[in-house]
Amino acid sequence: MAGCIALIAHDEKKDDMAEFARQHQDALSRFRIIATGTTGGRVQGACPGLEVTRLKSGPLGGDQQIGAMIATGEVDMLLFFIDPLTALPHDVDIKALTRLATVYDIPMALNRATAEKLIDFQ
Repeated sequence: MAGCIALIAHDEKKDDMAEFARQHQDALSRFRIIATGTTGGRVQGACPGLEVTRLKSGPLGGDQQIGAMIATGEVDMLLFFIDPLTALPHDVDIKALTRLATVYDIPMALNRATAEKLIDFQ
């Protein structure tokens, strides 16, 4: 296996993440996939053949779980489809997560266009 990709999508971006996963299922299948709870469920629904480890929902600690996995070297890439137009009560967790991805210098996409580029290089 090529490593581990973490998938997260805000509510308004979950359909986009599920479609992205469906279109790139072959590429994603070469990786261990982890995801926050609801996002993981949506990805599994779109890609029944893709093995996805679902963690807690983002606001309930899933973002922090993925951040910890980045810090321990278990996550090699973060694909996080954010919704910049919606206020989020767990914004501090999101900032901590993207900060860890930057500190540990892993590839990170915060929108689909960047995710398309990253997955094409794998």
